[in-house]
Amino acid sequence: MFPELNNLLNTTPDKAEQGKLTLLCDAKTDGSFLVHHFLSFYLKANCKVCFVALVQSFSHYNIVGQKLGWNSGPCAFEAGVGTTELNPWPWPLFLSPLGHHHPRNSTLACEAQAWASVLLARYCAHMRRLGGISLTVARERGQLVFLEALKSSVDIFFQTPSEPQPLQFLREASAGDLRPLYAFVREALKPGDDEEASWRPPVLLVDDLSVLLSLGMGAVAVLDFIHYCRATVCAELKGNIVALVHDRGDAEDEENDLLLSGLSHQSHLILRAEGLATGFCKDVHGQLRILWRRPSKPTAQRDPSLTYQYKIQDKTASFFAKGLSPAVL
Repeated sequence: MFPELNNLLNTTPDKAEQGKLTLLCDAKTDGSFLVHHFLSFYLKANCKVCFVALVQSFSHYNIVGQKLGWNSGPCAFEAGVGTTELNPWPWPLFLSPLGHHHPRNSTLACEAQAWASVLLARYCAHMRRLGGISLTVARERGQLVFLEALKSSVDIFFQTPSEPQPLQFLREASAGDLRPLYAFVREALKPGDDEEASWRPPVLLVDDLSVLLSLGMGAVAVLDFIHYCRATVCAELKGNIVALVHDRGDAEDEENDLLLSGLSHQSHLILRAEGLATGFCKDVHGQLRILWRRPSKPTAQRDPSLTYQYKIQDKTASFFAKGLSPAVL
């Protein structure tokens, strides 16, 4: 999560809005850093997240998360954290040099298991205080539902599943539809009796919708999918949707233009990452256009918008007004 971007959007995880559709768009640059930002933002906001990853694997988001510093690796006691705050129990009594539990009797084994649960809870709270989020822990707790399309597509092609799969359209000769994918999202975000009462309104995150066009789906089918997701996630469950779409800049790609314009018309917030018109620069990686919209209240007044330039660093991203890069000043 990038604190400077939160400042530009005038938001924090504690006061995240509800019922909104956020469109992420990139043109002549890679806008995936925005996906990583909103993923960590909503996990830290304690929202239940359904992440439809159509491009990368779970390991990819692990690696990027570790690089950005919000720790998407294993939990604390697996990583060997031994501070007094996180690890008050004398673990050397229970761990062999190889890290395996080595209890002296069944009573100690039960106590070790109980303390492992305590440590996991303290670790999650500690990471929230530090601004960190663990994807692995979030998935184990049920906060994160992750659809890994790369793995799911292999199962669809080389196996015969007994039940409909979210990406079932890949096996169909005709264009197919996205109803199985919508059913997956609805089931993943449906409130359950056994879930933690502390989960805030759910979030659907898609990276990215342009892949569906490349796989043979039409723009109308993708827009219908988003329409039904908005009805369920935004209207019924009072949650949010965040989706990434590429702007290829090809005038002949009518399907992509239709998808982009349709989503722009429905969106409440548009973040558009663009490459620099002057080309590559090591100190400025691109510019970000922020557009706030009111789709339910069309008026003749122009929607407010801002434009900033940005630089992606090892563990964060900095944003500044055009021409005010620290390297220039």
